[in-house]
Parts: sequence; C-alpha cells; structure tokens
Amino acid sequence: MPPAAKDIDATAELRQKAWIGDAVLELYVRSWVLDRQGEVDAEMKTRFTCNQFLNCIGNPTRVEAGIGILYQEQGLDAAFALIREHLEPLFLKQESARARGKGG
Repeated sequence: MPPAAKDIDATAELRQKAWIGDAVLELYVRSWVLDRQGEVDAEMKTRFTCNQFLNCIGNPTRVEAGIGILYQEQGLDAAFALIREHLEPLFLKQESARARGKGG
C-alpha cells in the first residue's frame, strides 16, 4: 500500500475512534453538569467538550480517540476515570479563571 493510502487509513481509523470518544465524553459531561449544576447547562457542556478546550490537552481528535480506545478496550468506567482525572481538573481551573474574569 502506498504511504498516502496508509495515512488515509490511519486518519479514518483515528476519526472513528474519536467519534466514539466524543460520545463517551458527551455522556460524561452531560451527567457531570447535571450533578454539579442541578439543571441543564448547555453552555457549560459546550465549553467542556469543544475543540478549543480539548486543544489545551492535545489535538482534539487524538484526545477523543484516546477516550474512545480506552472505552472500547476497558469500558465506560475506565474512560470516565480518564476524563475525571485528566480533563475535569483543567476544565475546573479554566472555569474558575473564567468566573474571576467576570468579576465573580
């Protein structure tokens, strides 16, 4: 297979894993927001799942693919633990800075 074809296959596979990871991240964050806020907060959910935030961790597609791979290999609890331990603390730090910037 020519190198370009291998790159296309790798990119397609990465996107497939990211698609699954995105769904896992969405489920985690929606549940987290409801637990934390006691109501739907679509803006907070969007801030937590958007590419701009994920880019603080690494390439957003790769971050989501990592979540997807972990989910497929070890299950939902492992994927949620990854999000809780690696993404949530950074998100909370950014939310705190955001609140300070708004004067509150």
